[in-house]
Order: sequence, then structure tokens, then C-alpha cells
Amino acid sequence: MTADADKERVNWVKRSLILFLLTTVFASLLAAYHLLRYFSSEITLPEQGLDFVIEPGRSIGQVARRLDRQGVLEDASFLIAYARLSNRVDIKAGEYTLKKPLTPLTLLALFRKGEVKTYQVTLLEGWTFQQALDHLHTQSQLRAKLKGQSQNQMAELLSLGESRLSLGEGGLEGLFFPDTYHFVRGNSDVSILLQARRALEKILMSEWEERAENLPYSDPYEALIMASIVERESGAVSEGEKIAGVFVRRLQKNMRLQTDPTVIYGLGDEYTGNLRRKHLKQASPYNTYLIKGLPPTPIAMPGRAAIHAALHPEAGSALYFVAKGDGSHYFSDNLAQHNAAVRKYQIYQRKKNYRSAPGS
Repeated sequence: MTADADKERVNWVKRSLILFLLTTVFASLLAAYHLLRYFSSEITLPEQGLDFVIEPGRSIGQVARRLDRQGVLEDASFLIAYARLSNRVDIKAGEYTLKKPLTPLTLLALFRKGEVKTYQVTLLEGWTFQQALDHLHTQSQLRAKLKGQSQNQMAELLSLGESRLSLGEGGLEGLFFPDTYHFVRGNSDVSILLQARRALEKILMSEWEERAENLPYSDPYEALIMASIVERESGAVSEGEKIAGVFVRRLQKNMRLQTDPTVIYGLGDEYTGNLRRKHLKQASPYNTYLIKGLPPTPIAMPGRAAIHAALHPEAGSALYFVAKGDGSHYFSDNLAQHNAAVRKYQIYQRKKNYRSAPGS
């Protein structure tokens, strides 16, 4: 082979290498351009946004491919490769509201941060446990783990383990604090009620530590029972401590509480909205016209004001009260005064819109 041929061959190799390098650089730049455009371009979303649920255990690959099939994300493989190469595959389950503008990168960041859609549910003061449970089961975003469970099964699921609250004869009534609770799709009725139970115990024990002296309660659970009665009897918030004072004095004097809400609770489904004289003579652990002392359990969920009132009853001499029909009450020191007030407010002046306590 001549020197000229060798030189030509070397030049050909150089030209080929340069061409290869130029082609490679061009292809790399073109790929980089497409990747840059892909990751910086907005994904396809409707104007009103899109609700998108990531179920627990789903991977970034599964989620990205589902978005691809829905026409939201173009070519999921790019996002999947990026997430895996950059070790950004950890995403959080939940319900997301996807709104413009979102790029593949900001979408991935959203899933990794877990900015899921939140809901709220409110448990009202004075509700029974069953009313609270029924209301939770109207929330379609909550899993109903307690539906169809027995009382013992529910008690086990809603147990806090170590608890400072002695439950007396037990049961779930009154053990949950009425408040507004936030949750995400997929949470359960159990998770909400456990929050409510922790809140109740924290508030009750805090109020118990600051209680007034010489109260007729042996433990916080008895105070909770009284608070539930005060809750159901209190039409005006300002009267809670006054009503508690009446009940405390009656207990101290060994008088029966004689409060309608406990009788109604004991009647259960038998009560249809009209408390009759025969009901007051009907034997029940909750009929405080017949039994002395407190009923065995709370009769509703008391709010903080009722708990405070039960543990800080107003001093005075009143032993009776009667509803005036506007949600407030008339208080009397003796039976003669009380009977006169009953005739005035519940017989002669009874109104069509009469109410003895606040509505639920």
C-alpha cells in the first residue's frame, strides 16, 4: 500500500469519525430538545381540572401509564425513566385535584409531596354514638370499617390501649368529642373516631384536673355522664353551669335527678318524639325519675362547655328548672315555685314552636 493510499485512508477515518461525532452531538441535542420540551410542556387537563386517585401500593410506572391511557400524559416512558434514574419513584397515595398548569415534572413533584385533596366531617354536640356513626357512613370518601360490627368488635377497634379514663360499665356512648375533623379519601370511620376519642380524653382530663371542690363524682367518667346530661338539657350555652349546679345539689341531697333526656335515651327506638307520663314510670337504668344517682353511661357526646359546666357548677340554691319554650329555663328553689313555673311556661303559655332544648 502506497503512502498516498495510507494518507487517504487516515483522512477517511478522520472524516468518518467527525461525521459520527457530529451526528451523535446532533442526535443528543435533538433528544435533549425533545426531552426539555416534554418536561416543560403542560400536560393535557380539562379546564375544570381532574380528580385523580392513586391507590395505596401503586408505583410511578402504573400511575404514569394510566395517565397516558387517559390522554393526560404524553409518552409515560419518559417520565418513568426520569423518575427511576433520578431516584424519585416514591409517590404518595390519595386523591389529587390536577389543575392547570402542570408539567410532567411538577406533576411528579405533586405526587411525591402528597398534596392530596382533604375533606371534613363534623360531629355535633348532643349526638349519640349511633347518630355520629350514621353520619360518618354518609361520607362516601370514608371507608366504613365499623359497618356491621358488633358492639364488642367496635369497642376493640376503637380502643386506645392505655387510657386514663375509667369507663364504669363501659360502652362507647359519650366517648367521642364533637368537633370538625379533616380526612383524605381512603381514611376510615375508625380513624375519625379515634381522633375524636383522643380529643375527648385530653379535654376531659384537663378539665378534671381543674375541677371545683366537693363534687359528687368518684371519677372523670361520672363527670362525663353529668356533662352529657347537661349537654342535652342546655338550651342556652350560658345556662350550662347553672343547670349543672341544680343537678349537683340534687345528687348531694340524695334527690333523684328527674331529667327527661335520660328517660328518652333509655327508651331507645320506643321514643317517637312525645314523652308520656307512662314513660316516666317505665323501669330503666336511665330513668332518673325512678333511680337515684347518675345513669350508668353518658347519653350523648358533650362539648367542652358542657364538660366545663359539669366540673364547675354554679353555686346557688335552685333545685328545679323548667323550660320556658325559647331554649332557656326558669329556675326554682322549691317544689311550689317549680309547679307554678310549670303551669306558667308549659301549660298556660306553651307556644307552637316550644322547645326545651336546642335542636340537633
